[in-house]
Amino acid sequence: MMRQEVTKRLLVKKSSETELSQCSVIATLKVFATKWKPCILCYLSEGPLRYNDLYRIIPNISRKVLSEHLSELIRDELVTRTQYDDKLQRVEYELTDKGRSLFPIMEHLQDWGMRNIKNVLSIEDMLKTLEPS
Repeated sequence: MMRQEVTKRLLVKKSSETELSQCSVIATLKVFATKWKPCILCYLSEGPLRYNDLYRIIPNISRKVLSEHLSELIRDELVTRTQYDDKLQRVEYELTDKGRSLFPIMEHLQDWGMRNIKNVLSIEDMLKTLEPS
């Protein structure tokens, strides 16, 4: 019978947000590069929208995911949430200046995608879905 030798594991230091060891590109992508956040940001670039408006215009997003992403975008100061009454009947989401500052990056990503990936829409074409037919 062969005996298996147990080796000691190396301790891995958990990183904290205050450490400056994270790559800036990866950190930037973590802020907005999910399946739905670019869509949310693009639609909000046209102006403030209410939650249900966002839910209706973003195809196949669940209410839970939309709520989570909006909360994360607010936490990261890319979007603001404005409540117009005490009963939460009217709440709007709007891009901040920091959120708008992501658009040059998104346009570069769009340009790359338009050149290298088949059957994709530009940001402008995607926003045309907002316009009434």
